[in-house]
Amino acid sequence: MRLLLDTHLLLWAAVEPGRLSSAARKLMKDAGNELTFSAASFWEIAIKRSLGRSDFRVDPRLLRRGLLDNGYSELLIGSDHALAIDGLPRLHKDPFDRILIAQAMVEGITLLTADPLVAQYSGPIRRV
Repeated sequence: MRLLLDTHLLLWAAVEPGRLSSAARKLMKDAGNELTFSAASFWEIAIKRSLGRSDFRVDPRLLRRGLLDNGYSELLIGSDHALAIDGLPRLHKDPFDRILIAQAMVEGITLLTADPLVAQYSGPIRRV
């Protein structure tokens, strides 16, 4: 199964693995799953890090390199993803989460998230 990890799961996996739920750890360790990250997550990390957010102190370049070195694949943002946002209900205002939701829907990838608001969207989204 192809899994798209939201930004917080990526950060927790890299910096604070103890924050991951047992369900998240199990899915991420399953060799049958393909782990994917979005370019949107790195846009979010870079912006929030430059604003001095304490929960975004990781160097995005090192994180990206580490993910790629550990077999993750990268999902770029396309116009089809951006256009899919237009059809999303307004359950969540965060633009980074909304593009991840749209990417999961367009690509048919399961989005893993710990965010209860994101999990309210219909489609291939799983709260862990």
